[in-house]
Amino acid sequence: MAITIAIESPLQDDVRALVASLNEYLLKLTPPDFVFHLTVEQMAEPGVTVWIARDGGTAIGCGALKRHDSRIAEVKRMFTHEDYRGQGIGRRILGEILSAAADEGIEEVVLETGDRHHAAWAIYEKAGFNRCGPVLDYPDSEYSVFYHKQLAA
Repeated sequence: MAITIAIESPLQDDVRALVASLNEYLLKLTPPDFVFHLTVEQMAEPGVTVWIARDGGTAIGCGALKRHDSRIAEVKRMFTHEDYRGQGIGRRILGEILSAAADEGIEEVVLETGDRHHAAWAIYEKAGFNRCGPVLDYPDSEYSVFYHKQLAA
């Protein structure tokens, strides 16, 4: 079956379960004080758009765009279920996020990811993100890696 990606509410039971899997995965790699989650309720707030990848009716991946102001937005909650990794789903979700940000006139997209998330680094770097120092109000930490991508001047 073809994998689809669409904007959806995170307040669905299967999306909640997917986000719980993401949280569990992150806590295996990073100390709890340095994992900066958005809850599904925060993901449903105005200014946040969530994309869900599905195989048939099953939620298998997610990603979100959180707008901080008219100029800057942040990539959040990127995750692909382990059974589907390596198939380009994360890259496709990120493409949707970046396309939406560009269409809105967002000038810069930033993100924070973990120091042990090598697969995520590859996706971001292939999409044109560059490493940088701490972004937004994130603390400088050995557990975080920061990226930014300029979309418009």
